[in-house]
Amino acid sequence: MPKRKDLNSILIIGSGPIIIGQACEFDYAGSQSLRSLREDGIETILINSNPATIMTDPSMADHVYLKPLTTKSIIEILKEHPQIDAVLPTMGGQTALNLCIEADKKGIWEDFGVQMIGVDIDAINITEDREKFRELMLKIGVGMAPQATATSFLQGKEIAQEFGFPLVIRASYTLGGAGASIVYKPEDFDELLSHGLEISPIHEVMIDKALMGWKEYELELLRDKNDNVVIICAIENMDPMGIHTGDSITVAPAMTLSDRTYQKMRDMAIHMMRSIGDFEGGCNVQFAVSPDEKEDIIAIEINPRVSRSSALASKATGYPIAKVATKLAIGYSLDELENQITKSTSALFEPTLDYVIVKIPRWNFDKFEGSNRTLGLQMKSVGEVMGIGRSFQEALHKATQSLEIKRNGLGADGKGYKDYDQIISKLTIPSWDRVFVIYDAIQMGIPLSRIHDITKIDMWFLKQYEELYQLEKEISKYTIATLTKDLLLEAKQKGFADRQIAHMLDCYESEVYNKRTELKINRVYKLVDTCAAEFKAMTPYYYSTFEAEIEKPDGTRYVENDSVVTDKKKIVVLGSGPNRIGQGIEFDYCCVHGVLAAAECGYETIMINCNPETVSTDFDTADKLYFEPVFWEHIYDIIRHEKPEGVIVQLGGQTALKLAEKLSKYGIKIIGTSFESLDLAEDRGSFSELLKENNIPYPQFGVAETADEALQLADELNFPLLVRPSYVLGGQGMKIVINKEELEEHVVDLLRKIPNNKLLLDHYLDGAIEAEADAICDGKDVYIIGIMEHIEPCGIHSGDSNATLPPFNLGEFVMQQIKDHTKKIALALNTVGLINIQFAIKDDMVYIIEANPRASRTVPFIAKAYKEPYVNYATKVMLGEKKVKDFDFKPELEGFAIKQPVFSFNKFPNVNKNLGPEMKSTGESILFIDSLKDDEFYNLYARRKMYLSK
Repeated sequence: MPKRKDLNSILIIGSGPIIIGQACEFDYAGSQSLRSLREDGIETILINSNPATIMTDPSMADHVYLKPLTTKSIIEILKEHPQIDAVLPTMGGQTALNLCIEADKKGIWEDFGVQMIGVDIDAINITEDREKFRELMLKIGVGMAPQATATSFLQGKEIAQEFGFPLVIRASYTLGGAGASIVYKPEDFDELLSHGLEISPIHEVMIDKALMGWKEYELELLRDKNDNVVIICAIENMDPMGIHTGDSITVAPAMTLSDRTYQKMRDMAIHMMRSIGDFEGGCNVQFAVSPDEKEDIIAIEINPRVSRSSALASKATGYPIAKVATKLAIGYSLDELENQITKSTSALFEPTLDYVIVKIPRWNFDKFEGSNRTLGLQMKSVGEVMGIGRSFQEALHKATQSLEIKRNGLGADGKGYKDYDQIISKLTIPSWDRVFVIYDAIQMGIPLSRIHDITKIDMWFLKQYEELYQLEKEISKYTIATLTKDLLLEAKQKGFADRQIAHMLDCYESEVYNKRTELKINRVYKLVDTCAAEFKAMTPYYYSTFEAEIEKPDGTRYVENDSVVTDKKKIVVLGSGPNRIGQGIEFDYCCVHGVLAAAECGYETIMINCNPETVSTDFDTADKLYFEPVFWEHIYDIIRHEKPEGVIVQLGGQTALKLAEKLSKYGIKIIGTSFESLDLAEDRGSFSELLKENNIPYPQFGVAETADEALQLADELNFPLLVRPSYVLGGQGMKIVINKEELEEHVVDLLRKIPNNKLLLDHYLDGAIEAEADAICDGKDVYIIGIMEHIEPCGIHSGDSNATLPPFNLGEFVMQQIKDHTKKIALALNTVGLINIQFAIKDDMVYIIEANPRASRTVPFIAKAYKEPYVNYATKVMLGEKKVKDFDFKPELEGFAIKQPVFSFNKFPNVNKNLGPEMKSTGESILFIDSLKDDEFYNLYARRKMYLSK
């Protein structure tokens, strides 16, 4: 065996709760790594405090420790497992690396005889210490921007005086660009310098001369013990330097780089990787290139670990970087490993792409009122989507359709900006919607040269946009009856959605759909195969596109389709799309377990999702993966192609749930709870009627569709009132109001943002206790998987509150009411699968706040706390394979498990941090305590009376 014989037991460090800058890409990396080690018979021990992840599933590692990521926890684990030979810290982002360095400084690894693999401690120190890194780069002849290090305020001021403005300040040892900023004016410098010094754990900043307008590139590398190095992917940022890569629109392969410069960049990256240390594994290198003919290359930084970009590169190429990096860390060389996709060639190769991928970040600024929405060096996005197409234009359109921000693609949907000054301002100050504003600017007739001068986006990308607009203008001259086949095919090949074409032709989407069906302009599916079809791929990982027909010598015409439909019975699982506050990694956990359970029941499983960070979009999670937007047109075409038994919508959060109505209307079977029941629970008015019929108490309420109606209702219901819209997730738009002025202002604002919505006004139960229950129901029997009590009072969103499992001070009388209400509601809604119900308890009376007949954020938490695979059970119930009474439920939990939310407010320093009915947390951790006398519980409980934002 080529692997090292001395490695039999390995500790992996996870990345902890999700924060802005470190999301579920590390769950994907960690999960791949654990599976990779298991294949080689190595014992795996995992530490990670995030209960919503796949990697912390009991089936993933031999020993899973859901503990805080501290050196104290590390010592406890090493004492428990003296057999641990090595630690692999490169799969858990900056959090794992920082913890590893701290343990190294304290001599913990040495004390327990544990070696570090996958990275060299010197490599971490050199790449994180910007001064050492700079010295090394100059020594090996790699260009850097003029820069200097400051460890004090005075030093920083002197450097600024020498360099002049604009300047870039970067804090050492931070993640997601924390503490980084661009300083244009001397008067802003002092505050930003202080912030950078403060946020760096070693109080050090690097000050660079800003390379504004230069182009930015990233290369993903792998290297083995024999010093073989392969470059997996070159990624180009459409946005120029000055915007964090996590907030940039990125494209692979690189589009605007000459081959000569690319070869030079490759050589530099390999030279840099070899010079930072002697280690085996993955590396991410970032470069800036001057936008002139010279194409000067300057190194920005190097990360000796897997990163967000390596998750993207893995999904873009089909090359499983984390899996292979793990094999290299345990001693394999690249030529000994097989290409995971073709199964017949070696892993010592560089993928070739015969398609284009575009990644677009997704932001959640609406959750942070008053936040600075300008994009810069500090990452602010909470998730991302990836579109795959045959051209940049198609991939760009598919990515914009995946974002779920009520846009149908670029332009052609009536939602663009029309005001000249507003467009110029939005181009000048980069913000989340600049990708759309470029199209609006071209539509208004602003010359490309002017757009380029303002944004510094390469002219090639702007010309691609211009072509799209020219095509829209051309199509708009026709009607649905006169549109030619060639023009319609071109529009589809460039990624325009049927809805957009309908907008151009002033007709219905269904008419466009019927026309293209009649003209045989149908989607075909292509394989992501790492080698541009040079070798046969064994892995069914597809994207869609449109192709012109090919004519055979005998005159028959056909279009090549790589996706072969089998005659097995199939189930489609709809994914949850991009991460956002209110819908995060926990729904990916549910989707993955849904897929695995359906496979256990003998179904061929089909996953549809567009989030490159997730385990659900791993090429070997489902039998078939369609990396496509969770957007009606794409889903309907896949369903028509595959003809599944049905579709599971209750595991993919609000994203999948929102498509239930369309599926139902088109006669596609929804597996589990029907659309009618899902709709009844969402429609606040009808749901309250159901509660009334079942004698279940709920806060007094009324439904309003205008501000006048709301003001009339206020007289009947009395203040304080909780105002909330229908069909939203994460408490979006919810607010507690205490007088008529506040009520009117909020209702007018809500109806402007969400027109024609039914608003529900509840009398707010001030000072009530909040609790929630999750249950599995098969239509006849109900099993409550967990009841959780919130430590904060009612009125703080359940995703933002600390919650204990089981409850800590609800009496037997209250608990019985919760159980009775849960069973009654689950049966009254004809639930088949999962349901989550939220309660407010006042004066020993249990009121219903809401019910969601779907997987909730808390299901993975309860499954981890009780060590039971509840999503697996619920999926089998949905599929009708099992009844509730067929399961032998044996929850195991001594003491209490506490769900602790984690916030990313440090990215938005000026935002009101008070909590209220709208969710703001980005992730969560789990804390186990033996008793309520525990100090941590006492501290949480003492803070529960903190000010509630109205």
